[in-house]
Amino acid sequence: MAKRIVLLRAVNVGGSKLPMAQLREVAEQLDATDVSTFIASGNLLCDVEDPESFDRALEQAIQERFGFFREAISRSPEELREARAAHPFEIDIETRANHIYFLLRPPSPEQVQVLLGRGLPDQLDVIGRDLHIRYAAGVANTKLTPALILKTLGSHGTGRNLNTVEKLIELAHE
Repeated sequence: MAKRIVLLRAVNVGGSKLPMAQLREVAEQLDATDVSTFIASGNLLCDVEDPESFDRALEQAIQERFGFFREAISRSPEELREARAAHPFEIDIETRANHIYFLLRPPSPEQVQVLLGRGLPDQLDVIGRDLHIRYAAGVANTKLTPALILKTLGSHGTGRNLNTVEKLIELAHE
């Protein structure tokens, strides 16, 4: 069994309601064990046999049960720890301005250059399959939208602020 931190894109926003108790239930029906969630934004921790197969089955089960499709993007606790350690931007007292946007697939160098060349005020860097962000004026005021990320980097993803990333790492090791 492999410990996974599964991050679901865009749940409990814009009418896409996914109660965490029901998410845990769905994960257990897919044979995940040691299942838990953290806050109501689609953070699932569990042990699974085959992470890739589990992620795709979870996506399908959510669509069938709740009527909307959401990408499941998972990482091992070590991958999350490495992504956090690689965060290249200064972290001051406002850690919520610093995010990691976990991508399904790593973008090509050309795709990264297109994103970095857009002249956005936010600080951006792509390391592997993770987009690191330090928002200049906060998440609510950025032009760096999920649609722009998908268009330029060619992959869906989901972001978490560093506070959440750190808590998920901690929970995965309890």
